[in-house]
Amino acid sequence: MTSPAVLHQPRVKVEAKEESVAEPRVFTDIIRTVILENAVVVLGRRGCCMCHVIRTLLNCNGANPVVFEVDEGDEVGVSKALAGGGYWDGGGKKGEGEGEGVLLQLPVVFVGGKGFGGLEEVMSFHIKGELVPILKEVGALWL
Repeated sequence: MTSPAVLHQPRVKVEAKEESVAEPRVFTDIIRTVILENAVVVLGRRGCCMCHVIRTLLNCNGANPVVFEVDEGDEVGVSKALAGGGYWDGGGKKGEGEGEGVLLQLPVVFVGGKGFGGLEEVMSFHIKGELVPILKEVGALWL
């Protein structure tokens, strides 16, 4: 049995239980809590190379993002729930549609509890020199 997702942060690991009937809602609530309680969260598919690139870029800039990895089978449910739950403000348009119908394409980065974008947006802000000020503003950097 594999767990639907694992939260990667130094000395922190959260696993959802497959046996739970209410698991998708509870699991989404766990992700929402992680997004609200951490300055920077990267949500991506388990083993995704783009997720690794985002994490490395943020680490090189001094931020220590929480990386939440989702199994491929749970990706659609989690991304729809987060898109429709007010955690995605439309920054760096992901997927198609509006509101409940939006399907976020993983990996996706949340900064300060709101959707920031994917790899393209993170790289764009980094190249323009705007990433570090944003990370300072949300408390991800203490410099």
